[in-house]
Amino acid sequence: MNEISPLFHQINIITHIVAGSVALLLGLTAILTRKGGKRHTISGRLFLVFLTIVIITGLIGVLVFGRNTFLLVITMLSAYVGFSGYRALKTKSNQFKILDAAVAVITLITVFYFIYYFRSIGMIWSPVIIYSTVGYLLFVITYDFIRYLIPQHRYGNLWLYEHILKMMSAFSGILSAFTGTVFPQYQPYSQFLPSVLGTLVAIGFMIYCYNKKLFVATSSSHDETPPLTQHSL
Repeated sequence: MNEISPLFHQINIITHIVAGSVALLLGLTAILTRKGGKRHTISGRLFLVFLTIVIITGLIGVLVFGRNTFLLVITMLSAYVGFSGYRALKTKSNQFKILDAAVAVITLITVFYFIYYFRSIGMIWSPVIIYSTVGYLLFVITYDFIRYLIPQHRYGNLWLYEHILKMMSAFSGILSAFTGTVFPQYQPYSQFLPSVLGTLVAIGFMIYCYNKKLFVATSSSHDETPPLTQHSL
């Protein structure tokens, strides 16, 4: 067992690094390609596949080999927003689903456990990184429960903005874990700047989609306006 464990640990690390690198490339492809297009859809789905591998290997690294436990918080953040972002696109509604609620509750319990754990052993990374990451995850989960109370006619296309923000958060989450690990000498900036950048990009995409929707709605209303006639004058 002592001979197998180091080998398994190395395999897990290599798999984690390779899957994370591929996920970042796929996520970047999804960001840069036309939204709703074939390449965007395929790269987005593959991003979720490799994100799942990153999550599994990350959990193994923390729970089995006792690696940096804060990475589990980053992993849980990326896992939840990735799952929730995919579900927003799939369901396109805010109707209550047991699967969505169950995943949110499990994630919430895990987060509270690690809040207790960090307080008992002391902070591992910068407190501002820990609190901002946990706080953002709690914010997303809280919203996901509150959105069930939004009337369907008011919810409308909010699923699109949810999808954009959550998928960008999943991408920036693993990017933050990557840069924070590879560039420890620049912490905490190497840990939170990718998340800030990802949030700004997500906001930019949401503003673009909102303005595009207004433009289409305005154009449609103009097209439906009957032409002036001599009688109407």
